[in-house]
Amino acid sequence: MDPAEEKTSKAVDIYRDTWVRFLGYANEVGEAFRALVPVSVVRGTYAVATVYVTADAVDKGKKAALAHGENPGKTTRIAAAVVDTFVWQALASVIIPGFTINRVCATSLYVLGRTTKLPLSVRKWTTTAIGLSTIPFIITPIDRSVDFLLDASLRKVYNAGEKHE
Repeated sequence: MDPAEEKTSKAVDIYRDTWVRFLGYANEVGEAFRALVPVSVVRGTYAVATVYVTADAVDKGKKAALAHGENPGKTTRIAAAVVDTFVWQALASVIIPGFTINRVCATSLYVLGRTTKLPLSVRKWTTTAIGLSTIPFIITPIDRSVDFLLDASLRKVYNAGEKHE
């Protein structure tokens, strides 16, 4: 099969292969803008990211249900798919990156306040720029760390040969 045909024949995962995937990063963007927007806006970005995580987990559960038909252990496989996806996404897309960007921004705002005489508004915008520019660099290490963590713990419980992918 020619590589072009192979790409088109593979099913597109709306939560992984389209722009919808970026909804999982909403809270990182919210954390980057925390110094400039009301806290309610930041919380709203967490709501968006949580809905994304939940929708992806439900989708993977439905796919597991279709894949396992009426085979014995179907319910266990579905539960494992949902739990694995939800926990992985919650850690890798919401909790760890949100905390990381929050701390990067808080630290940069503090350091800029102690080491420069820039006006507060400039320090806040600089902090936001630092937070936004940090996002692409933390994604892969966090994803790999969460894979390692789940492989060493939760996935051993349900012997998941299939990861969240």
